[in-house]
Amino acid sequence: MQNDFIENLSAFGLTRLEASIYSELLTHGELSGYEVVKETGISRSNVYSSLSALVDKGAAYLIEGETNKYTPVDVETFVANTMNLMQKKGQQIIANAPEKLGTSTGYISIIGSRHIEDKIRQMILGVANRLYIMADSEILETFLPELTAIAEDGKKIVILSDKEVMPLLSDKNKESSFHKTQCEKGQIRMITDSNYVLTGELFGGQHDTCLYSGQENLVKVMKEALKDKIILLGN
Repeated sequence: MQNDFIENLSAFGLTRLEASIYSELLTHGELSGYEVVKETGISRSNVYSSLSALVDKGAAYLIEGETNKYTPVDVETFVANTMNLMQKKGQQIIANAPEKLGTSTGYISIIGSRHIEDKIRQMILGVANRLYIMADSEILETFLPELTAIAEDGKKIVILSDKEVMPLLSDKNKESSFHKTQCEKGQIRMITDSNYVLTGELFGGQHDTCLYSGQENLVKVMKEALKDKIILLGN
């Protein structure tokens, strides 16, 4: 749990060293630089530079006195403040980003479960008309909020899976359908609007790999394969 806490703080702009010292401050309430050195065994120069960085990043306050001490900003406040700052910076980035010249239709390898999940969510929410997706129910449940959102928005969804994860799918959209079939665990195939495909593995690890492409031939081959599968399931 402690390692997860330290690792997750990196997403909020803290180095591993800063996160470790922040954790010590949270544990003890307030410490001088000398006391942090004693508690952690980290070199004096690294402790003082990290404490200064924590103050700059809004994770700690400096208490000036005969002996300067540092007290932590509580976790909820630090997380909320950082998220608000990142949201503002994100809006500025979007507003000032160079204009995109075009969308790649080549073959793009996406590696790591987090990046793959992000891409899948982007693809689902970007569906204009229809989505074909074949995956085991465990994978589908990960994207249930996004799938439900586009179903309620009237987008056609064709699902092939071992278990129905969206009961009454056809009630949300009469053109949508579910087809029960055995799916190879961790494998996913999806097509959006007959324009883009994503295929590969999603087990939840950093080495998961999927191929994303807008190549017309690949889209056509995968679409025909899924249609043939649906026909066989209907017989």
